[in-house]
Amino acid sequence: MTGQLSNSEFESLINDGELSLAEQPEAATNSEPVVSTPSLPQQDLSFFGKIPVHVTLEVASVEVPLQDLLAVDVQSVIALDKLAGEPLDVKVNGAPFAKAEVVVLNGNYGLRILELIGNGLAGLKS
Repeated sequence: MTGQLSNSEFESLINDGELSLAEQPEAATNSEPVVSTPSLPQQDLSFFGKIPVHVTLEVASVEVPLQDLLAVDVQSVIALDKLAGEPLDVKVNGAPFAKAEVVVLNGNYGLRILELIGNGLAGLKS
């Protein structure tokens, strides 16, 4: 899922989707006063679904002195900061998204999502 959208593909995405406000249900008539917080209309953002994002799997990390890194050769082993079997970090465009484990799917690697971080994609907003 890498690559960039051409201008015509981007225009097609914009023109194919419809921005519409979801209708709000009518308030029930009741003799008791209803205290509620005002809700904002929800927009249909489904047309954003075709925009590609960059998904990465971070196994682990470690900080090493440059001197040690310069001594690395073909047989070197660098110890990482995550235990074997621990869930791995899934990032979307560099932001934490989920915890997952690696699976093999039709001969390819895949990810089984174990836990969403925060609110999933909603948590990626700046």
